[in-house]
Amino acid sequence: MGPGAAALGTALLLLLAAASRHAAAVWDLRALRCGFSSDCECGFEPDLRGLECDLAVNLVGQPLVRQQVVKGVREFLENQNPTKPLVMSFHGSTGTGKTYVSSMLVRYLFPGGLQSPYVHHFSPIMHFPHAERIEQYKENLKRWIQGNLTNCGRSAFLFDEMDKMHPGLIDVIIPFLGPSWVVYGTNYRKAIFIFISNAGGEQINEMTLDFWRARKDREEISLQDLEPAISKAVFENPQSGFWKSGIINEHLIDFVVPFLPLKHHHVKQCVVSELIQQDLEVRPDIAQEVADSIPYFPEEEKIFSSTGCKTVASRISFFL
Repeated sequence: MGPGAAALGTALLLLLAAASRHAAAVWDLRALRCGFSSDCECGFEPDLRGLECDLAVNLVGQPLVRQQVVKGVREFLENQNPTKPLVMSFHGSTGTGKTYVSSMLVRYLFPGGLQSPYVHHFSPIMHFPHAERIEQYKENLKRWIQGNLTNCGRSAFLFDEMDKMHPGLIDVIIPFLGPSWVVYGTNYRKAIFIFISNAGGEQINEMTLDFWRARKDREEISLQDLEPAISKAVFENPQSGFWKSGIINEHLIDFVVPFLPLKHHHVKQCVVSELIQQDLEVRPDIAQEVADSIPYFPEEEKIFSSTGCKTVASRISFFL
């Protein structure tokens, strides 16, 4: 190799080294920017119109849910510089659509939905099973949220089965929920936190029954009718993850979302949707038989489904 070629090779190596140092510097600046500013979207692709349409077409019998979820997400997305993360709490009895709506919501916010690296799902049974390890869980949870928010401020955190969470554990995330600029050096104001709980379901069901007894339609129930009873029920229940929680006491939840018990015709709608999803023939007799097979309450009047639509999919095969 001649001296000219050697010089050219040396120059190329120097250029590559300089490019590598520049790339590293750019990466460091990006990480710093994502940590302290609100510019880092991490592939966040909200589709509010799609969410509204899906809720309107596929969510059965939950007018308050559609109203609260769409309102909360719209207001949050329209604010370019929110002062706090969006915090929503879903309450209702089994099978009323809480998990269904939470997965739908993140699907219209993040490509990949629940599989997105920026959507984090916590289950007390899976992640926090042992009461004697609560202090360790607190430290792990705080570090996990802090680390993921440092990686991407536009992250979503779903806490399932809050009624089974060890009391006191969830309060470790209070610093991430309030109106501040940074916590532990991390910008978190564009994050989304969703709590899912059966707690408050009994109060929601009782009030819905009261409306029925007063010959009022369940669609007449307002959030103002339900929210105080829900908050009181979850705050005062020593078995609830929100027991005496500062999250409730400090009013850090932006939107309480009540899921009402479902009536017989709602269950039939669920059966039809499930038949379509399974690519089966939609037969009115099958929808009727499946809906009739589900237990209802009160015991005598049988007005509302005891399990919502939870067991619909597993029951269909028995009637084909």
